[in-house]
Amino acid sequence: MGPKKVLSAEEGDDIKKSLEFMTEEISAVKLQMKAILDLVEEVKALRIQNAEKDRRLAYLENRVADLEQYTRINDVIITGLRIKPRSYARAVAADNVGGPGEEDVNSTELQVVTFLRSKGVEVDYNNIEACHPLPRKNDSDKPAIIVRFANRKHKTALLKQGKKLKGSDVFMNEHLTKRNADIARKARYLKKQGKIQNTWTTNCKVFIKLNGTPEQAKVLVIRYMEELDKY
Repeated sequence: MGPKKVLSAEEGDDIKKSLEFMTEEISAVKLQMKAILDLVEEVKALRIQNAEKDRRLAYLENRVADLEQYTRINDVIITGLRIKPRSYARAVAADNVGGPGEEDVNSTELQVVTFLRSKGVEVDYNNIEACHPLPRKNDSDKPAIIVRFANRKHKTALLKQGKKLKGSDVFMNEHLTKRNADIARKARYLKKQGKIQNTWTTNCKVFIKLNGTPEQAKVLVIRYMEELDKY
């Protein structure tokens, strides 16, 4: 080996400056890395917070939807029934209804009860708390009519007689919220396509019955539209 090269003072200073510069750069990189890691941890924490907020929001939205549906639990929606002006209702004999006098009854209520009884549908006038057309976009003489009963058993008793209206183009259904009505509509579409065996609503809950053998044909309650996507 040859003789070792002796660095000059100038070269030594350059190397020292280079090392100092590299040390400063490494320190700066370390600081930047720490800042990046801190930001990553902050992002993780925010994601967790957002996920928790999303879960909380979803819970509250579902709670509101359940409460909204509960307020309609005693309602029946009647569609396809032609409603006459009030003057016509007063011309209908009150004894066909078995309720109070003509001047005290609501026109829509009187016509609804009279029609139902004409079809053999049993309904007690005294169990009805309210009866009126729902808001509509046009002046149709066949608006959807809401009938609110004093309790759920009277509503259920009326709906069980729905078959007596067959052929009249008048239908009785539960008063579903928009969300549940959309779920029920999709479930009926799946039934029409043969992808499920049957669907119905009870106490404003949407049920479906799956295809297959008796062991496979389970009955499920559907609360969310996404639950139908698999079918």
